Amino acid sequence: MNTFGFPQDPKDNGDLQAAIRRPRSSESIEKAEEKKETDIEAATSETSSEDEKKTTRSYRPYILAVLAAVILGWWISSTVLPATRHRWIVQTIWAWFFILLIFFEFVPSSIFWNPIAAAWNVVVATPFFKLPYYVRLAMGWVALLAIIFGSAFGFPLDPDSNTTLGDRAISVLGLFVFQFCFWASSKHRSHIPWPTVIIGLFFQQVIALFVLKSGAGFNLFKWIAELARDFLDQATPAAAFFFDTEVTEQKHWFFVVTLAAIIFFIAFVQMMYYLGVMQFIIKKFAYFFFKTMNISGAEAVVAAASPWIGQGESACLVKPFVDLATESELHVFMTSGFSTIAGSVFSAYLNLGVPAQNLITSSVMSIPASIAVSKLRIPEIDEPVTRGSVVVDRGNSEKGGRPANFLHAFSRGATFGLIVAGQILSNVLTVLALVYTVNGLMIWVGRGFGFHNLTLELVLGYVFYPVTFFMGVPRPEILRVSQLLATKFYANEFVGYLDLQAIQTGKNPLSPRAYTIASYALCGFANLGSLGIQIGVLGALAPSRSKVIARIAPSAMICGFFRTMQTAGIAGMLV
Repeated sequence: MNTFGFPQDPKDNGDLQAAIRRPRSSESIEKAEEKKETDIEAATSETSSEDEKKTTRSYRPYILAVLAAVILGWWISSTVLPATRHRWIVQTIWAWFFILLIFFEFVPSSIFWNPIAAAWNVVVATPFFKLPYYVRLAMGWVALLAIIFGSAFGFPLDPDSNTTLGDRAISVLGLFVFQFCFWASSKHRSHIPWPTVIIGLFFQQVIALFVLKSGAGFNLFKWIAELARDFLDQATPAAAFFFDTEVTEQKHWFFVVTLAAIIFFIAFVQMMYYLGVMQFIIKKFAYFFFKTMNISGAEAVVAAASPWIGQGESACLVKPFVDLATESELHVFMTSGFSTIAGSVFSAYLNLGVPAQNLITSSVMSIPASIAVSKLRIPEIDEPVTRGSVVVDRGNSEKGGRPANFLHAFSRGATFGLIVAGQILSNVLTVLALVYTVNGLMIWVGRGFGFHNLTLELVLGYVFYPVTFFMGVPRPEILRVSQLLATKFYANEFVGYLDLQAIQTGKNPLSPRAYTIASYALCGFANLGSLGIQIGVLGALAPSRSKVIARIAPSAMICGFFRTMQTAGIAGMLV
């Protein structure tokens, strides 16, 4: 009987016994031996890997303790020495951030945060969230209106600035007009996350007060911007190896300097992904912004990184998630990039005479403001992958598997960076060529009607005239400032700042108020050339979403453009 209860064929039994008695061939024996050796090598490799991990874990506390001691010694020395004493605020924040980070590797953070969280829940969170939703929403609106009107009318007027309360009132009115336009053009008006919008605008106003009215805030953000600039500038001498120092340091060719920085940064980020640094940062940002603004971790990282590293590089920070991003997330990615400048061009604008305080304030305010503006325009109707918790792809799903080491990851990143740089170059070239074609066509058509200077700058200058008025620019100077905005829009902000510098060094400079508002309004990448950059970068990161990216990119550019106008209006309230 066999296993299932049926009679067994004797022939089958004989064949089975014959197979058992049959000697194995030499080929079968060799395969069995090879499999046995492979299994032994795999087991040995796993054992040695476990031993290495145990050894690393045993030495890790001592390494971290020595590192903490070195950082503490550096902080004490830099605070005492006269050459670095004046930077004590930045040095203290920098040093103690890493010291506390190492400290919490050994001491559970729950010891400190659990009592704080318990007190917060009892005193604030539980009573607040027991209130009806519309009551909480009304409280948020009251707080937002209070800080806006308090910022506009709570500080005394400077008698030397020729600014009146009416000018500040126009800036406040412009802020409401811009928000109304975003609401009216919203794609899913019924899904607008009003708490996110209110908190984003509230944070924008708080940051403006902190940076504009606090020396500590200004010094801190200036240091961060210069740190990012110095880091990206390390690609410049590497580019000089292929060309020469005249090209990189004097001519500042976009093809050489900017694209070299992008390739270097993408390679560096890929290495940081391999080492686990980016995963740590993304998780921390995801938690904070999920608790405060209820957005995804990917949106939070891109928005926070854009003022320091730029519109192309910031999207690369969340490379594993771009292909999975929702339409609303992609819109936030691009709006954040269009809303600000990067640390890599910070020094260039300083050399043109633009006040560093204006550049820093505008860039930092863009972090929450770009999120609020983007969520008004295209609210979230799907569930993002990185909302609340972040599971970061360590590279195992990529072609070729996980890199062998950090140098291998760096090399892969450099190759991918070259692809991204090529797409940026081709998109920027074609978009700008299209702009110049339209400009030439307009000049040719205008001459037929007797207009010899019919250009995009002239037409857009009149289009942006009401926008410039709502920023609070003095009336006699509105057209001059609006033409600067037109130049920024169809060319780029660098050309706009050059024109602003030429005006200020000429016979008829702008008034201090008009100059301040113009310097804020020009501080952003929202122009047609950057449109090509955004489509090129995100298209390379997420080829499957290229159609969606190309479709929503103009909307993000317009949102980023008006976000800078909004910041200029707030500057009109405070400065």
